[in-house]
Amino acid sequence: MKVSSIIKVLMVGLPLAFSSCGSHKALVSDSAQHTEKQQATTTDSKSQKLIFLQKVSDNQVYAKNIVGNMTFHLEAGSKSVTLPASLHMRKDQVVRIQLMIPILGSEIGRLEFTPDHVLIVDRMHKEYIQAKYDEVDFLKRQGINFYSLQALFWNQLLLPGNKEVSESDLSKFTVGEQDASSQMIPISFKNGEMLYKWNAEARSGQIKEAHVTYNSKQNGKSVLLMKYSDFRNVGVKQFPASQSLRLSTQVGQKQQNMQVNLELDEVTTKSDWKVETEISSKYKKVAPEDVIGKLMKL
Repeated sequence: MKVSSIIKVLMVGLPLAFSSCGSHKALVSDSAQHTEKQQATTTDSKSQKLIFLQKVSDNQVYAKNIVGNMTFHLEAGSKSVTLPASLHMRKDQVVRIQLMIPILGSEIGRLEFTPDHVLIVDRMHKEYIQAKYDEVDFLKRQGINFYSLQALFWNQLLLPGNKEVSESDLSKFTVGEQDASSQMIPISFKNGEMLYKWNAEARSGQIKEAHVTYNSKQNGKSVLLMKYSDFRNVGVKQFPASQSLRLSTQVGQKQQNMQVNLELDEVTTKSDWKVETEISSKYKKVAPEDVIGKLMKL
């Protein structure tokens, strides 16, 4: 209120002045209540988003092992391969895909991820690649390590560099607004040039899609998209028996695209299998530069 207005009020009379002061107090009180309501709404929104993140996190299966026979389909460039296969995963130890010769059932190749290395075994040509994650170019550029890949295969949220996502880590994620048409709620986390995004079903909290995007002025754009469906019961939780992974990345001056589909016939928790893969001395070790090319030779 301006000084001239105050003087005019005083000249009219004290009763009006008191009335004016009373009105001003009411306005201040209303404004304070409005601010408190806004703060309460914001707090409630944050609380609801954290509750949803907890629901998403709680969907992860309790099992230590996930095992099943499946159909493996790979497309890279103009080539396409479909083979019978099996999946063996032991939490925090290994993710292994074994490719088989149709009808005969003997192993033709193996793709394996452990905390220490990536292993590709080509039994047809008696060759193998064994390399650390920073030695595989497209994995290094995208900052992908074993625990990142494990989270993708196990249908879980991930934080780069973390072995797991704890309850205290959930506040680091950003939760968007629900998409009315798809009934999905977006979740994201940005780390430098990397953007991680998940689409989770609003009702169940199940992750249906995971996106990893890497933007670099030097190396261009790389995108990894993982889609999940056909959820099966594993104890009291559910695991996606169908997983589709699409990778688009630049290798040298050339854009490489790779699509991998895993269709599990069954999802079991069998534990009677070894984590370590032994490589015969008769096999030749190959340099890790052309991982996609080696996959296509399996």
